[in-house]
Amino acid sequence: MREPNRKTKVLTARLLRSWVRCRRKAWLDLHGDETERVWIAHRTLQLDHQQRSFMALLSTSPGRGVEACKKGEYGVVGLRLKGQGPKNNLLEVHPPLLQRVDGSSIWGNFAYKPVLARQGKKLTREHRLALAMTGLLLTKEQQAPVKEGLVVYESFSGLEVQQISLNEKLKKELLISLEKLSNDIRAADPPPLTSDRRKCLLCSWKSLCNAEAKREGHLSEVLGIGTARRKIFQELGIQTIHDLAKSNSSNLGKRLETFGEQHSGIAEQLIAQAKSQITGIEKRLQASEAIPELDSAKGVLIYDIESDTDARKDFLHGFVRINRKVNNQWDLKGAKYQPILSINHDKKSLCWKQIKRKLEFHSDWPILHYGETERLTLSKLAKQEGALEKEINLLLNRMIDVHSRIRSHWLLPINSYGLKAVALWTGFNWSHKGSDGSKALLWWRQWELGMKNNKPNKNKLKLIFQYNKDDCMATWAATKWLLDQEKIKP
Repeated sequence: MREPNRKTKVLTARLLRSWVRCRRKAWLDLHGDETERVWIAHRTLQLDHQQRSFMALLSTSPGRGVEACKKGEYGVVGLRLKGQGPKNNLLEVHPPLLQRVDGSSIWGNFAYKPVLARQGKKLTREHRLALAMTGLLLTKEQQAPVKEGLVVYESFSGLEVQQISLNEKLKKELLISLEKLSNDIRAADPPPLTSDRRKCLLCSWKSLCNAEAKREGHLSEVLGIGTARRKIFQELGIQTIHDLAKSNSSNLGKRLETFGEQHSGIAEQLIAQAKSQITGIEKRLQASEAIPELDSAKGVLIYDIESDTDARKDFLHGFVRINRKVNNQWDLKGAKYQPILSINHDKKSLCWKQIKRKLEFHSDWPILHYGETERLTLSKLAKQEGALEKEINLLLNRMIDVHSRIRSHWLLPINSYGLKAVALWTGFNWSHKGSDGSKALLWWRQWELGMKNNKPNKNKLKLIFQYNKDDCMATWAATKWLLDQEKIKP
């Protein structure tokens, strides 16, 4: 890592947003080794969603820069605002969008307010502080107060618009946050790892921080320990995963009772999980077979869905068919992948007919999937298309959640039981390194855009299909591991 420069720093809105998410991320953004940073699709998806939301808000294309403000354009992008912050720090903001409002400013009988686009259902502290910072500098630039900001969100049902008051309380919170941010980025060492490691999933520094968490035995490495539970363990003198592994389950359970019954009953499981991760040895929880349905199955269907949550659309239903040969071995070389695209909402009936035809053709085959999404989605789709309750129940009885079977039968020496973590642990690898659901969604949106412009990118569709097929085969890798354990059962 680079040696931190304790001289005056430029505090940007983007740096502030990083700091609100994770204090360590802001420090790494300035001082981290760029070779340890990984590209993630989430940022590109955010920008894509932002553009779609702004297009839905504006009736005309926005103007650019201060000249557009002077002309009184309804929307303005490309403006750079600068000013003075706490501890002589310089502030700089590049507002994604300004919207003209009634009022009076240096430019005429109108003024501007900042606009942000959000992803997800909730308005966060990150959004509020970013708007407040833009409002602070915009007030000086246009010589007119900025009393409110706008947060927009393009959803399946249309554009959602929220007015945010940029009051004195929020301004005070902003100044305090900027001062804390300034102190953090001047420090010689990065702030500690965040307690809520779920934030790391969408961070470009996740590989670096994951390695650090493993080195220091961070309690968040143990599945089931989040921010609140970690604080409880620390109060009890358990600071690391090694401390937890050495604990007595009965004693720890009694000590946890004072923090609520929901904590006391999980002591034994957490200790066992910690031991498994330290030793690298898996532990069987049940003697029974994990997937007995496959003992006499003539074949299996593996099912995986790709979705666009913002559009509330499952755009791809992927199936892999694996036959069982006469020698009782699974014919992996002959495995067939079939993608079923669901491009338009008004063509769900066609999608369901294709899925139903495939499932009925192999009516006595189990359907493997990983997690509850596929089960819930297929049940909902069947109901929407008028399937009888008996038909739906028969279908659901064929579905086997491999994730659930693993969790009920085994403790694995990994910090996540998600498909990626489990499949990689078994030795499976995706065709494209670093591919994930976010990248698949990005490829999908790029393909959709090409279709709208009559320039379809077949390569993007191939990438999506390959990723989806890999997810199906990763589900099989987890299944095969479970089946193999039955052969070596003592």
